[in-house]
Amino acid sequence: MAQRLTEDEWRPLEAAHHARVDAVTAAHLNRRQGARKHPVEDFLFTYYMHSPAQLRRWHPGPGVILDGADDRDGWTFYRYVDGAAQVNLTAFLAARSDTVRFIRDLLSATASRTAHLDCFGLHEWAMVYRQTPQKVRHADWPLRLGPEGTDAVVESQQIRCSHFDAFRFFTSAALSLNTLAPTRDSQIAMEQPGCLHANMDLYKWAYKLSPAIPSSLTLDCFDLAREVRELDMRAAPYDLRTLGYEPVEIETAAGKAAYVAAQRDFNTRAQALRLRLIEACGRLGSWIS
Repeated sequence: MAQRLTEDEWRPLEAAHHARVDAVTAAHLNRRQGARKHPVEDFLFTYYMHSPAQLRRWHPGPGVILDGADDRDGWTFYRYVDGAAQVNLTAFLAARSDTVRFIRDLLSATASRTAHLDCFGLHEWAMVYRQTPQKVRHADWPLRLGPEGTDAVVESQQIRCSHFDAFRFFTSAALSLNTLAPTRDSQIAMEQPGCLHANMDLYKWAYKLSPAIPSSLTLDCFDLAREVRELDMRAAPYDLRTLGYEPVEIETAAGKAAYVAAQRDFNTRAQALRLRLIEACGRLGSWIS
């Protein structure tokens, strides 16, 4: 049964969402105006295909009718009739059924597995292994151990990256060093809940379900992804101390322990969000098998 909200009821909810998004996007938008880059904070806006403006749009999710929402007339996957707007779930499912099914299957498979906490963020190191300085992904920032020291860490550790969208950025020299061989086709079979990138990707799966899930869930996934990205880069080979990021020295026993502790916490928090997304996919249509 649909829930109907008056404009006095839903406008404050929209305003609160706007304020929450503005707080986490202001610095990025300011840098963008000045053509400045940030190797940690910009990632969620440059790698993921969801703009701050899109994130700022508030969606209550399906089954909620918003009175007086004439500004939503023409929004994608919305229906505006007789002065009220709501998500057009029929149109959304007609266009995105394959996406919903894939997200549900991927997240369900991932949630069912035991977390592996022994990768130590070496994917970022493998992305610069034996790379010329000009081709390093974040060339504006020095390697904490220098090129030779970085290569030595890669060669002395066991790399077991299960996430294809990290593995595909390995240098050609590092590909054969990975004990696993993830592919796009094997993603559902290989994704595991301890993986930092799999947990950051919850944000991607959330915005791909938008506007058919509440914006609060999308933003919760975004907030987690921001924190995960910080650990990802603190454990990376770059020296980002001038930006306020103390390194997690994964080449040491103490650094490994710190990384695993943080990874374990993120796994717990991500699993809760993953289950919320799985539940949302289930609600989008009982026909999904």
